[in-house]
Amino acid sequence: MVFLSSLGMMKPENPLFIGILANTMLSTVPGLSGAGPNPMGSLLVPVLDAELIWQGSITSSDATPNTPTGCPTPASITRAVLDLISLTPLFINAGLVHPPTVPVLDLPGPAGCDPRKGPAVPDALRLYHEGARIGRLLSAYDMLIVGECVPGGTTTALCVLRCLGYDAKVSSASVASPYLLKEEVCSDVTRRIGRTLSDPLEIVREAGDPMIAVAAGLAEGFTGKMFLAGGTQMLAVAAVIKSLGRHPPDIVTTVYVRDDHFASCEKTAQDIGVPVTYVDPGFGKSGHPGLDRYCMGEIKEGMGYGGAMMLASLLGYSHEE
Repeated sequence: MVFLSSLGMMKPENPLFIGILANTMLSTVPGLSGAGPNPMGSLLVPVLDAELIWQGSITSSDATPNTPTGCPTPASITRAVLDLISLTPLFINAGLVHPPTVPVLDLPGPAGCDPRKGPAVPDALRLYHEGARIGRLLSAYDMLIVGECVPGGTTTALCVLRCLGYDAKVSSASVASPYLLKEEVCSDVTRRIGRTLSDPLEIVREAGDPMIAVAAGLAEGFTGKMFLAGGTQMLAVAAVIKSLGRHPPDIVTTVYVRDDHFASCEKTAQDIGVPVTYVDPGFGKSGHPGLDRYCMGEIKEGMGYGGAMMLASLLGYSHEE
């Protein structure tokens, strides 16, 4: 296929790349998240990924930016692309366990809780309104590419999509998706809630994560062209925005998410009614054994790297570059 599945999009004059950083305690459930060296280590991943993008290396930890199989973190790809196009990113701390080590726009608040045990994002409404204020502030830009780093976030996305009434399946960073564990968690969450919720922000409060609230707010406040850069997690954001009575922004993700047979990216996007642009990085032809693992279904997407690649293409950079 072509590098971008959608052609003829506007060339931005003044774009901005945003990375929303957050945690959900679901990432500490053994086997649920493929991020980090171990379940507790997953909580540090957003901080280290932002550090890698901001300065090109990880200096606050001896952690490696690769998975145990040698697959590079998506943050290294995002860093490479943003460096190529000379674009400085903006990071938003939506709720982290560990303090960030790079400059961020800080929204004071806790990380997302385990939605099996109680409300996941007690201050979801506040985060949504803060996101809307930030969106209005950033409306001097003509395009926002909004990525995220939330280990465990595909499971909160599954919970939110199901609570909104979508028969959705979500992706994961693992070659063999822990979909049965995700389904078990989702059942536990809906059982705890014990009732049907109609307010989408109440659903985020009970079952989501801080990133979903902030990203939905950004879409409320921003007046330019916005892309949600991510896979099934951003489909949950789009579904929340639609349930709030607004047209959701377009989504951009990779073909590796589209082709994940454990997920339902295309069908869910059609059900929501949100356009998706698919980026084909062509990593299988790169000659890099670590990048080749993306084609095998490892990681697939993350930290908005598909959106960063799309932006580079819109700015005139070639696929080869």
